[in-house]
Amino acid sequence: MFRERIHTLRTRLEQQKGKRDQFEKMKVTAERRIKRFVKSVELHEEAQQLIQTVARQTQEQLQYHISELITLALSSVFNDPYEFEVDFVERRGRTECDLYFVRDGNRINPLDGSGGGAVDLAALALQFSLWTLQIPRSRNVLILDEPLKWLKGSDLPKKGALVIKEISERLGIQIIMVSHSPELIEAADRAFLVSLKKGRSNVEVLS
Repeated sequence: MFRERIHTLRTRLEQQKGKRDQFEKMKVTAERRIKRFVKSVELHEEAQQLIQTVARQTQEQLQYHISELITLALSSVFNDPYEFEVDFVERRGRTECDLYFVRDGNRINPLDGSGGGAVDLAALALQFSLWTLQIPRSRNVLILDEPLKWLKGSDLPKKGALVIKEISERLGIQIIMVSHSPELIEAADRAFLVSLKKGRSNVEVLS
């Protein structure tokens, strides 16, 4: 009877040892997984920091590139021009871009506190600027419908026409436009007069 009890206890002890060994293996496996998880988290955090750094540098470059070109266009036409400013902000988990005119350090909503001519010119310069940022770029042809139609004044339309011509030449962009502006027509390399006669379009070469 005593021997049977000893045998039973030994059997139970061996079973407990087996369970202990199994738990030890499970512990080692779990610790390895935890280490891999911690390493993965660290790598993800480093990658996130890298992405944030690259994103911030990209935004700074975009801000400079866009602001510089549009501010240059505005200063080429207006005697007391606005500066143009781009601001990237986080909203609803997404990065959005706010556009401002700046004068005397004050930000102005372009659509609320400025003339139509300045907005017209800024919008056109922004279109050129965004084209230069395309990867890959689309064909170097832009089709414009009545550009700078709100740019009015004694010499402003002529200055605006020269801005379009200079940007076109510097960027190597061919511009095809429809316009009633004598200044834009005069600045064009080729000009065609399209008129409607008896239900048909008639095209006449002007220059």
